[in-house]
This record gives sequence, C-alpha cells and structure tokens, in this order.
Amino acid sequence: MDDTEKHDTIAKVTDRLAARYPDAPRPLVTQLVTEEYETLDAGRIRTYIPTLVERGARNKLDREFSAQATEI
Repeated sequence: MDDTEKHDTIAKVTDRLAARYPDAPRPLVTQLVTEEYETLDAGRIRTYIPTLVERGARNKLDREFSAQATEI
C-alpha cells in the first residue's frame, strides 16, 4: 500500500471507531489504529488489512472502555 492508501485506511477506520466509541479520545483511537496498521503492514496479503486493523483496535477499545463502564 502506498502512503495515500495507508492514510485513507487509517482515517476511515478511525472515523468509524470514533463514532462507535464517543467516550474515547480521538487521539487515542488514531494511535490504536495506527499501531494496529503498523503491526500488519509488513504482511504479504494486503486485502484484509483494513478489517484486521479495525478488529484489533476495536478489541483494545472494548477492553478499555468496557472496564470503565463497569466501574461506574
């Protein structure tokens, strides 16, 4: 993926997750999405990277923000 595709993927996934987790600070969502992307960027099969990035970041957000919801 070139840089434009990378940034587009990160932006789209960030937008979806920021809407799903309105209590999560957007910079945190962006950071998690970017970290997930960087982890998968070296893979040979590129087709599922956006889906896998979103799933990985969503799992991290679920753990963090579900724990906060149960503490309240």
